Amino acid sequence: MSAQGHITRRGWCPGVRRPMATGDGLLVRLHPFAGRLSADQARLVAQAAREHGNGHLDITARGNLQIRGVREDTYSSLLALLEHEGLAEPEGDGPNRLTVLSPLAGLDPLDRCDVPALAQAIENAVSAIEDLPAKFFVTIDGGGAMPLDALGADLHLLAIGENAITFGISSSNGLHLIGTSPLSLTPDAVHTILSGFAELRRKSVTDLRRLRDLEPDRVRELAARAALGPVTEPATRPATPRAGVMPIDLRQAVLLALPFGRCSSGQLVQVADWSERFGSGEIRLSFTRGLLLPKIADEHVPELIDEAGRAGFITEADDARLSLVACPGKPDCGGALTAAPADALRIAEACGDLLRQGATLHVSGCPKGCAHPGKADLTLVGRDDGRYDVVPDGSTRDASSIHLSIDEIMLRLSTLTSTDALRHAFPESTR
Repeated sequence: MSAQGHITRRGWCPGVRRPMATGDGLLVRLHPFAGRLSADQARLVAQAAREHGNGHLDITARGNLQIRGVREDTYSSLLALLEHEGLAEPEGDGPNRLTVLSPLAGLDPLDRCDVPALAQAIENAVSAIEDLPAKFFVTIDGGGAMPLDALGADLHLLAIGENAITFGISSSNGLHLIGTSPLSLTPDAVHTILSGFAELRRKSVTDLRRLRDLEPDRVRELAARAALGPVTEPATRPATPRAGVMPIDLRQAVLLALPFGRCSSGQLVQVADWSERFGSGEIRLSFTRGLLLPKIADEHVPELIDEAGRAGFITEADDARLSLVACPGKPDCGGALTAAPADALRIAEACGDLLRQGATLHVSGCPKGCAHPGKADLTLVGRDDGRYDVVPDGSTRDASSIHLSIDEIMLRLSTLTSTDALRHAFPESTR
């Protein structure tokens, strides 16, 4: 099977069967259910990345795993291997994996429902719906330690009690809640909303590819059709941890972060080894662009943290690098207009104090914003002239009136000492 032709369509979402040409070769993205891999599967993927790609992998902002630099002449062999191992997505043009979960799903003592079971029920309920775009996805948040509301989902489900699920739609201003459903009726309600959106597309009522972009009146109609009850406001929760040790009952989960989600095949093999030596032999891909190892005994945590730190993983929740988000950038991504990771690191040198205080910086090589769909304290969007559109307190989808070079941006940031000062560093902004 050739990968020719599977390249630059707007809204494209690559998979195993539908690779995408990028600056460093074909990109093949795996979408395992719930983001879970066994140690053996991880080793197989690492070996495949070395033999068929350039040895580099990415953990994505939806908890998927992509192999970079795959060669046209060996793509068919890679596809056959991943199909044999059950790691290829189903045939068809719809979402490669509809549901995105916390890597702690099924383990988090704070979750208010069985999240993996709900996710599987929803996947089963909507599997026959046609005309859902490939990028479409639903987040299922059990209400535990890792909130998912910033992922930019088309539909966000949040458990607010043992028998209550609140529905929300993502927007640039956060979640817009549209109603509540009993847990047992939630898969049917999701089916009604998604099939209604697909019907609007089939009938050319809308050509929008994302439910989150649909007009509010249309969203209300879909919520009414699904018989959602009144909106229930959820309680405020702490921000999602991006690295470090998290308690799960009598054991620990260790979240290993990766700068910009970039992972070498050797690092993935190390994680597979640690999962067997110290834990349950399972690896969970995290939407925080890291790898989570569950069920680590207390006595093994210090050794794991030490080895992971020396292998290049971020293991501390207050590491300044965790405030940086950047896509692969130019030249690795064919659509990128700037070298986003290198520019992000340059900017970090100029505003390290801000990052350590928790300010968030997103550097995107193009307007698609693949690495981070939500808002950041400062978002930079690459332009074809090599400069950046500057968006304070916004996302790549927001308009900008400021266009600066990387040197001009660094100059403005170099004197700042607080997040409040960051908001005033770009007075041209109309936001």
